[in-house]
This record gives sequence, C-alpha cells and structure tokens, in this order.
Amino acid sequence: MAAPLRKDDAREAATEARIAALGRPGGGFTAPARTDALARLTAMGLPTRRDEYWRWTDPAAFNAPEPAGGAALRVDKPIFEGRDKVRLVFVDGVFDAAASDNPALAGVEIERLAVADRADIHWAKALYGVLEAEGQAPVARPFAALNTAAATDGLLIRVTGRAAKPLHISYRQGSERSDAVLHHVVRLEPGAELTVLETGTAGARSNLVMEVDLGEGARFHHLRPQGRALDRAMITHLFARVAEGALLKSFTLTANGKLTRNEAVIRIVGDGAVAHVAGAALGDGADGPFLHDDTIFVTHAGVGCESRQVFKKVLKHGARGIFQGKILVRPGAQKTDGYQISQSLLLDDDSQFLAKPELEIYADDVKCSHGSTTGAIDETALFYLRSRGVPRAEATALLVLSFVADAIAEIEDADLASDIVARIEDWLALRQG
Repeated sequence: MAAPLRKDDAREAATEARIAALGRPGGGFTAPARTDALARLTAMGLPTRRDEYWRWTDPAAFNAPEPAGGAALRVDKPIFEGRDKVRLVFVDGVFDAAASDNPALAGVEIERLAVADRADIHWAKALYGVLEAEGQAPVARPFAALNTAAATDGLLIRVTGRAAKPLHISYRQGSERSDAVLHHVVRLEPGAELTVLETGTAGARSNLVMEVDLGEGARFHHLRPQGRALDRAMITHLFARVAEGALLKSFTLTANGKLTRNEAVIRIVGDGAVAHVAGAALGDGADGPFLHDDTIFVTHAGVGCESRQVFKKVLKHGARGIFQGKILVRPGAQKTDGYQISQSLLLDDDSQFLAKPELEIYADDVKCSHGSTTGAIDETALFYLRSRGVPRAEATALLVLSFVADAIAEIEDADLASDIVARIEDWLALRQG
C-alpha cells in the first residue's frame, strides 16, 4: 500500500495535474511572459486552505484539472440596454465577431489576443503578464499566473485620447462544461479616458485577468455586473498601475454564483493619483450555495494620492461573504489618503460574513482608516416604514438599497449607476419574503 501524500506533495501533484490539462499557446510576442508565468506557477503551486488568503475560500473548484460540469445554461437579462456603447462578445472564452459591434466605433485601438499573438512584436509585449508578475508580491496569486500562461483569447486595448463610446465586454456561456480563460490588456496613454463595462457569465468555470496601465492624467472607469448563473465558479483579477494624476474607478456587482472570487491589485505609482475599488454582493443561499470573496491590495508609492475600498454584502439563507483588503503605504508616500470599509447586512441568522481589513504604513504624514461591520436590518427603520403603510418586503428592499448606496455612489456615470440599481431591484423583487 502506497504511503499517503504529504500536504506539500498533494499541492505539487494538484499543480502538475492542472498544468497538464492546460492548452498553452505557443509562439508569438507573449511566449516569454507565458514561459515565465508557468515557471512561477510551478514554483508557488496551487493554493490550499492552509494559505493565509485562502483559508476562508476553498480553491478546490479552481484547482481541479477540469470544471465540474453540469452547470445550467442561463441567458442573462440584458443590462445597459439603450446606452451608446460598443459591444464585444465572448462565448465560452472565444471572441464572437458576428455577435459583436465593429470595434472601430469606439475610436480606440482594439485587437484580439488570439490574432495579435501571431506576431513577435506588439505594443502589448511590454505589458502582457508584467503587471500580473509584479502583483505576485507580497501575496502569491497562482491563478493569475495560470491565466497568463494559458489564456487563449482576450482584448488588447490601447487608448490615446478620449474613447468615443464605452466598451461593453459581454460574456456568454454556451456549454455546460466550458472553462473560459481570458486575458485583457488595457493601455491608456497620458490624458486618455476609457469606460469598460463587463457583463455576463464567461463559462461554467472562468478565470479572467485584466491588466490596466494608466499613463499620466489618464482616467479609467470599470463597471462589472457579473452574470447571474447560479452554478458559476469565477475568479477574476484586476491588476492596475496608476501614474501621476491618473484616476481609476472600478465597481463590481455580484448577484448569484456558487463561487466568486474577485481580486484587485492596484499600485499607485505617481503623485496625485486616485484609485477607487468598490463592490456590492447579493447572495441568497436558497438558490444554491453562495460564496463571494473580495480580496483587495492597494499600494501607495506616490505623494498626495487617494484610495478608497468600499464593499457591501447582503446575505441570506446561509450565504457566505468574505472581504480581505489591505492598504500598503510605502516609505516616502506622504500625504496619502487611504480609506477602507467593508460591511455586511445579514438578512437571517444563517449567513456569515468574514473580514480581514489591514493597514501597513511606512510614512508618517498620512490619513488612513479602515473599518468592518456586520449587522441585521434596522428594526427601528423597518418599523417606521411599515407604520406608514409600506409592506415588509418593499420596506426591506428599500433598506437594502440604502445599505449598498455608498458603494454604488462610486460610479461616476449616473445613467450607468441607475442601471445597477435596477438590477439590484430585480434581484430583490424575486426574493421577497
């Protein structure tokens, strides 16, 4: 009888099996980055529950060589309809030109990774996998390295001015066993501005990476209402480098999904830069298992910079929410203004919220704060509304919307924010009682 595997042996075996199942593209300008990412993945290994930043989220679904399968296909209700935008569609991780708009309508440079990677020279060579690699310290992010090594498609977006229209990246699931691995690279030249919308379910299991490099004075707006498939297992990574005077704002709405982990690694490297990352999660365990994990790491390396982390979770029927957020202020990053808040609203006694807020500061002239709270519906406010004739379900919905309002306020475009509110209202209307 063979001896049982030691824990480190088990990690190594799982990593080898995962790598063996990957379809790794060869050649092209991404080849060096892919080789490096594969070497890093092999060295660090896949995560286990013993890893500090995975102790509350079981990575088994992402570690498996293949997705579990059997995920029901569901067509998401359209969002952002009527907005003037350029839609770019991916089905099971492959670009669908027939379902997409003409990319030229956005007035920016857009190419498919799958096509551009046939060349040896490309502007994205200086960025593909670079921000991801830099984001591996001080916390390892194995699934991001896996993505860099294995992604077969994605968008390469370069903006030199103000984009004529927002880009709407629409993900669709066409197979019960689809395993989507997509890698986007976005470069905003100095003074450029772009809005990116991401919607839908990319696959039964999906691993998405977006690397965003903001030049001086650039402005990047990112809005991501994730698909509503109940069986979805999704991990996303946003790696961003924010130069002097630049602004980044990212907001994610997550409703449904068996397992969702959204990671953001933001490096503020220029003076006077601003980075806001926010999100709202709505989980109802009555629909099936729900675990939502936001893991955020913001580094301040410039003078006079501002960051905000604002995350709200609404949980019921055994749903679980996790927030792990850190602000790191490097030596010399004086006049830093860093703020972090994570809050949960538990609509029953069965749900759970786990939070790990962190500050690490190596400068003496800063204003940094963090906080985390968990609570139930305000019974006084609920009584007030009901005493004025508002039905209980409607009153609860109003209080939920009030609770998540701070996160939604991070969306600058009022029309897009109203679309997010409407999506939340739809979710609440289906779960009255």
